[in-house]
Amino acid sequence: MPKSGLEEGSLFENKLKRKLSAGKTTLGVWVSIPSPDVSEILSLMGFDWLVFDTEHSPMDVSTAQVLIQAMKGEETTPIIRVAWNDPVMIKRALDVGAHGVVVPWVNSREDAINAVRACKYPPKGIRGCGPRRAERYGLDKEYLSRADAETMVIVQIEHIDAVHHIDEILGTPGVDAFFIGPADLSASMGYLGQRTHPKVLETIEKILDAGRRAKVPSGIFSFSLDHVPKLVEQGFQFIAVGGDTSLLMRGAREALSMAKKG
Repeated sequence: MPKSGLEEGSLFENKLKRKLSAGKTTLGVWVSIPSPDVSEILSLMGFDWLVFDTEHSPMDVSTAQVLIQAMKGEETTPIIRVAWNDPVMIKRALDVGAHGVVVPWVNSREDAINAVRACKYPPKGIRGCGPRRAERYGLDKEYLSRADAETMVIVQIEHIDAVHHIDEILGTPGVDAFFIGPADLSASMGYLGQRTHPKVLETIEKILDAGRRAKVPSGIFSFSLDHVPKLVEQGFQFIAVGGDTSLLMRGAREALSMAKKG
């Protein structure tokens, strides 16, 4: 009988986690259009990661699974942003095959601990044992033993309360990276819609400094493509070059502009 190819060991390897641990800069896209065509195309482009957004889009975890299944190759790491710091949402995201989760509104050490525990199997956490697709429907015999080390916990820093507790949050064992949300952060500081306000930029630098001290990789959503080199220079390793909707709009606008000039 031919072998499945998984009997020799696990195929579950988080390439994003290894790149960040090696100090490399990674580039990705925030996905909110619930179409497998989108994730397939973006994975073919060579991005390091895709985040499937179930917080600020119509997408739910079952749709996210379909989009993950449509991804081509193994170089692009699938991540799901859960809608809330909820253990059921987190385990379902991991069970459908996400290699990690972005957890929103982590404002305290307790929030960070809860996020980590939701991602880890006992005795380190409370994740239930029902991974199905994540363990290749039972074919990957090493998934359960490797999952705690391979999956990623990415906490989102997007409120001034989180800034007040930033060292405690980033010092929480099991936090693999953090992602700054400039839009909500600026709103919580009283600068709604002013992501580039000097006070907001100053606070972002303060968060980044905390990440350096804790040796935790930092991420952020770029304001524009021209802004990406500056973010790399600052030391951000987990950079969203845009969202699928913004990339579509930009490409459509440029195509229309060029066509009209012709």
